[in-house]
Amino acid sequence: MALEVARVPVLSDNYIWLMHDAHSGETVVVDPAVADPVLEAAKERGWTITQIWNTHWHPDHTGGNEAIKAATGCLITGPAAEAAKIPTLDRTVVEGDGVTIGAHNATVLEVPAHTAGHIAYHMDAEHILFIGDTLFAMGCGRLFEGTAAQMFANMQRLGSLPDDTAVYCAHEYTQSNGRFALAADPENVAIRERMADVDAARVRGEPTVPTTIGLERATNVFLRARDADHLAELRAAKDAF
Repeated sequence: MALEVARVPVLSDNYIWLMHDAHSGETVVVDPAVADPVLEAAKERGWTITQIWNTHWHPDHTGGNEAIKAATGCLITGPAAEAAKIPTLDRTVVEGDGVTIGAHNATVLEVPAHTAGHIAYHMDAEHILFIGDTLFAMGCGRLFEGTAAQMFANMQRLGSLPDDTAVYCAHEYTQSNGRFALAADPENVAIRERMADVDAARVRGEPTVPTTIGLERATNVFLRARDADHLAELRAAKDAF
């Protein structure tokens, strides 16, 4: 049976992801900002939380770790480079390491820039990517602890994944990202068409993620940046937009 991924919206614009493998009974929580909505969502579905996967140390991605672990005894995995900032970790991982849910495997990708040790979890066979705050729908993360060169390398790497890779990012930023994209690349018809869909979805109160690599390749100005300098210009302009 295929994996099931459920969205748990929390705070003002965060998405926590629950991934369940019916065959093994395992459930992974990705980047829990808070605990109670996650525990309730799992309970409603009859799922038992067995793991947490963290992509980076920011509190809106790790704030629920301790309480979820206390309630479930789950195993918490996160980036080795940020272990000092995530004291709840049971296992630290680096580039190329594997994590599993049942018989399904994910490979750790190091994607620094938003934070110095940011990682992603790529499930190649399932075409699933949990990317945290590195890649957003029509956007990328702010460069808090890294460089435009690092983010450009991330974009090149992620952009090479198959078009149908489902990208589970951690925030509902699509509308604001899209407005900037329209200003930055006004001749891009794909962006205009996508924004019409996004605006309509948001009016209905519907989420706009997950996205796909193919959709981002067509409409994400950061993924389409010519080089690191161009990405730096775009990021500075977005920060001031």
